[in-house]
Amino acid sequence: MASRWVKEAGVMLTVASLVTLSACSGSGDSGGSSSGGKPVTVEFWGAAVGLDKSVALWNKSHPDIKVKYSQIPAGSIGGYAKMQNAVKAGNAPCLGQVGYDTLSNFIATGALEDISQYADSSKDKFVPWTWQMSSVGDRVFGIPVDTGPMAMYYRTDLFKKYKISPPKTWDDFAAAAQKVHSANPSAYLTTTPQDAYDLGALTWQAGGKWFGTANDRWQVTIDNPQTGKVAQYWQGLLDKKLVTSDPMLDTAWFKKVQDGQLLSLVSAVWAAPLISKNLPELSGKWAVAPMPQWSAGQKAAGNRGGSATVVLKGCEHPKEATEFATWMSTNSDSVTNLIKNTGIYPAATSGQQLPAVDQPSKYFGGQNIYDVFKTAAANTSTGWVWGPTMSQVQSDMKDGLKKAGAGQGTIPKAVTSVQDSTVAAIKGQGLNVGK
Repeated sequence: MASRWVKEAGVMLTVASLVTLSACSGSGDSGGSSSGGKPVTVEFWGAAVGLDKSVALWNKSHPDIKVKYSQIPAGSIGGYAKMQNAVKAGNAPCLGQVGYDTLSNFIATGALEDISQYADSSKDKFVPWTWQMSSVGDRVFGIPVDTGPMAMYYRTDLFKKYKISPPKTWDDFAAAAQKVHSANPSAYLTTTPQDAYDLGALTWQAGGKWFGTANDRWQVTIDNPQTGKVAQYWQGLLDKKLVTSDPMLDTAWFKKVQDGQLLSLVSAVWAAPLISKNLPELSGKWAVAPMPQWSAGQKAAGNRGGSATVVLKGCEHPKEATEFATWMSTNSDSVTNLIKNTGIYPAATSGQQLPAVDQPSKYFGGQNIYDVFKTAAANTSTGWVWGPTMSQVQSDMKDGLKKAGAGQGTIPKAVTSVQDSTVAAIKGQGLNVGK
């Protein structure tokens, strides 16, 4: 990560030179805990359910720094564009919720403040790779909130009905998909990967990488052997009509799960509250198992999601904004709220020790599902890097996967196409791409 090229304020800079430029490092030490004796107000835009409750907890105990929270759409459906446009217009909020996968986009466009001077003292409170995901070299642009360790959610009642067990390997998964669909042509084990983040997480588990840096150049390897293996696998299930291409976790998906037409979902920890809140009538009929493995006996997991609270360019009170962001991610009451209502797996090491991540879930049949996610987090590679044009990667990959699901293309062809379009997009930003 340290050799990553960044486009900051219209100037191409290496990380080594970034740290020497105070002109681009934000608002300096502007703003105290109050302005002329009046409370400071910090605006915060986020998409995750439950953030408002942590804001309310803060506001009750911090009269000198008030946080005004606004719910916006999730990043992939307009939230990121809204933040970027606000930065360009000069009326952005101080704080925004940005996924690790897209944070490089915001850095590359100069949309974030460098908060190193306010954040550095908190570095040791977080899992190291999440701090790296929120930084470039020695410059910090956000405070980590969570990670997205993955597992397999499944309907225990329907697995029993079709006489299948949670698959331990992806071969077992394919066999279970065949068994379910043969027994009931209207039932499917699961649905295909929907977007770049789904496919990226599966590649992550398989040991591949999409991006890297060397000699101050971006390395783009989306079309790598591991992604190819993942793409061929899911295309094979699609060709045999053993899976559907229904978008995960939307209204139609929940209806099919409710009707017994979809039995499982490979996704991250944050899917748990979405399932329980949208399908309350299925309480006690769900469980969580580790992700299937490519080889028997492995324990590898992928990561789908995770975010940081960033300070957007133009924030008048970066010190106070960073203070709140750090508190939200480390305060035990706040993190407990986010675990229960947002479904996070905390990035703060103290948060991973809270009682909220060590309790049985009535909805999941009395299982302590966080035991599975803790193990997944411990077995997730920490060397993954996201590229500087992830909004483009997401758009192109989502379009390609949608066409593949409709029989108008294939998943492997989508991967190859996105490799090419991503190299072009990075070069289009004036960044160097190497091999």
